[in-house]
Amino acid sequence: MSTDVVDRRSPDSDRLVRLRRINASAAFNRWCGIEVTEAADGRVVIEMPWRDEAGQYAGFLHAGLIGALIDTACGFAAATMTGDGLLAAHFAVDCLRPAVGERFVAAASVVKPGRMQFFTTCELSAWHGGKPTLVATGATLLTVTSR
Repeated sequence: MSTDVVDRRSPDSDRLVRLRRINASAAFNRWCGIEVTEAADGRVVIEMPWRDEAGQYAGFLHAGLIGALIDTACGFAAATMTGDGLLAAHFAVDCLRPAVGERFVAAASVVKPGRMQFFTTCELSAWHGGKPTLVATGATLLTVTSR
């Protein structure tokens, strides 16, 4: 009878652990309270709770943080498919309505992986009273920096 220990972790749990480690290393992400909640091949979900410091003058989530959530989620989605460093070369954000909620959830996925570039998209929802509302969408072009 073998006494070998079998590692039953899935590739997705390995991705999640890796992305959580990367996320924890970024001071800005820690300040925002960003958490990586899901990671699969080419797909990531991150969340951020509402905090007063994240609001703009009218009490909505600041557009700069909307962009940061979309950029971060897109970068992490691409990172699930490459071990190399990534750098955003271009990103676009469409704010659809005021971002008001108890927490914000960004779900990003890779549209087209490449050897040197990754194209990604993201949807950002505001959760209030247990219900999501789509508040922004975005797309990012990331370049591979260490191949």
